[in-house]
Amino acid sequence: MIRHLLVMSALLIIGGLTLTAFGQQGGQDPATLIAAQREAMARLSIMDGVWRGPAWTILPSGEKHTVTQTERIGPFLDGSVKVIEGRGYDPDGKVTFNAFGTISYNPATRVYTFHAYAQGNVGDFVLTPTADGYVWEIPAGSMTIRYTAVIKDGALREVGDRIMPGKEPVRFFEMNLKRVGDTNWPAAGAVSPK
Repeated sequence: MIRHLLVMSALLIIGGLTLTAFGQQGGQDPATLIAAQREAMARLSIMDGVWRGPAWTILPSGEKHTVTQTERIGPFLDGSVKVIEGRGYDPDGKVTFNAFGTISYNPATRVYTFHAYAQGNVGDFVLTPTADGYVWEIPAGSMTIRYTAVIKDGALREVGDRIMPGKEPVRFFEMNLKRVGDTNWPAAGAVSPK
């Protein structure tokens, strides 16, 4: 019983600290913060939908690996967060690549963050919207991995380049997807209160 009370006290203290930490966004009320996030995320609404097309990547062995890439992308939390799932299929239909991510916007810092999970790795990366897509980068020591996407006329083209100081970028990834439809993912299918 005492152990249970100690655990409950610790949880209440941690919970209070967590609420305080989240609540210190300039003292703004949640509706104002969500509205700012939703407004910022509207710039990326062109990403929403179901996408499919060819993609290739250069493996560490130097071999070029080709897949059919699919992406499903949709808004969540009243449009304040973007949710993305990518799957790469071999010609036999086997999933050989699967990734999941979220894009969010912090009104206090005015920074978009891409939180990504892929191939056993996880990371947070700055994402910068552009006039016709976005750019995000992975710092890797003296090298930078840069992904650049252009989205227009129902097409999403994203390329990945390794960038070393003083050298030409080396392209190691490309996908050329067509928008094949709308999606109500991930918001659809919520558990009802009854």
